[in-house]
Amino acid sequence: MQYFIETYGCQMNKAESAALEIIFRERGWTCAADPEDAALVLINTCSVRITAENRAWGRIDHYASRKRERAAGGRPLALVVTGCMAERMKREIKGRQPAVDYVVGTFQKQAFGLVLDAVESGRHLGDIDESPAFVFAKSYYEPGSFRSFLPIMHGCDNFCTYCIVPHIRGREISRNPSDILAELEALEDSGVREVTLLGQNVNSYRHRDEATGTELDFPALLRLIASRLRERGRAGVRWIRFMTSHPKDLSDEAIRAIAEEEVYCRHIHLPVQSGSDAMLRAMNRKYTRDGYLALVDRMKKDLPGVSLSTDLIVGFPGESEEDLEATLDLMRGVEYSYAYMYHFNPREGTPAASMEGRVPEKVKKERLARVIALQQETTRRLMEARIGVVEEVLVEGPSRRKKTEVLGRTQRDEMVVFPAPAGRIGDFARVRLLSLSGNTFKGEEILS
Repeated sequence: MQYFIETYGCQMNKAESAALEIIFRERGWTCAADPEDAALVLINTCSVRITAENRAWGRIDHYASRKRERAAGGRPLALVVTGCMAERMKREIKGRQPAVDYVVGTFQKQAFGLVLDAVESGRHLGDIDESPAFVFAKSYYEPGSFRSFLPIMHGCDNFCTYCIVPHIRGREISRNPSDILAELEALEDSGVREVTLLGQNVNSYRHRDEATGTELDFPALLRLIASRLRERGRAGVRWIRFMTSHPKDLSDEAIRAIAEEEVYCRHIHLPVQSGSDAMLRAMNRKYTRDGYLALVDRMKKDLPGVSLSTDLIVGFPGESEEDLEATLDLMRGVEYSYAYMYHFNPREGTPAASMEGRVPEKVKKERLARVIALQQETTRRLMEARIGVVEEVLVEGPSRRKKTEVLGRTQRDEMVVFPAPAGRIGDFARVRLLSLSGNTFKGEEILS
């Protein structure tokens, strides 16, 4: 039997889809190249923003229509919805779209084998049991990409007032370090060259060994991973990244580990959300503007050449023009290489959804445009200053525009296109940055 998966949202969702694919394959299912050939279509959804939910609803309705058409022709189709929407809107999904056969919440993936049993036998299972049955997502690895995402923890304890994640993914649970190391070794054996450690709040990782009573925190995990790779003595995984970091939990010990272990890339994604202390308090971010800037100063001092990216929310309830100016001023001071920028959209079930002081849509969009314009200006200036620099890059794939070129990425998370045969994919290369095309460098490989 064949399956087809559509995945939306964060890298954690991609890792969870990969874990479900393992279950499919263990049962003898194969991945369909076309959803028309699949006996089961699974949509892995995201609930972080209303736009993500609207897109998912569009796909659910599309497959519901195809299911009805196929049923008329005697070709049944099972439609499964999982991910954050499935956890947040279990009853609503089936009420709004009865064609959905199964809604599998974030904590119910252990029951997925029962769904496959039912589809294989041509019967309907009914509702998935509501009892939690947590299963960790395993690494997300797309053959031929040479990059993988390795979840090290799940959930979040921060409860930012705008964020739905803790309500649908639960509290923080860290994976056993031995499982992480075993999976890392398997990825290296598969030819992976770069691994990104994943978690909703990756640097709050903390695992307690109940047998010995010892605890391993994020800096210690970074040291352990680097040590294991050195022990293996292979020219396999050479670069490691991690995301997403919460500023309150990125410790000086972690910064030292990154500085002293060459396997860790010189790029950190550090969401600030706002440059205003009043907004940070309203968002329950648990750090101040000055504390964030001090952390940035320490990183720039201890990690020379580090590049930073961030997340920004504009138009949060109560935001004034002065609050926005504080954000713009912080952006000028930090100089992010890039940023993910959004205007506030209320998510049902979060405290921010009922906060007073709602900013009008027109004002939110105008403020967001100013933030985007400043970031675009900063990104361009920082990239222009890099012209002429020689960087090591990991060749990720062919260029979309020219068959004679390949696309690579630097440690600083910069994209580079340069002439090279397709056989170089998966290799590291030294490349001089020559010019810019949009937000991608054009370069030449340094062979000597």
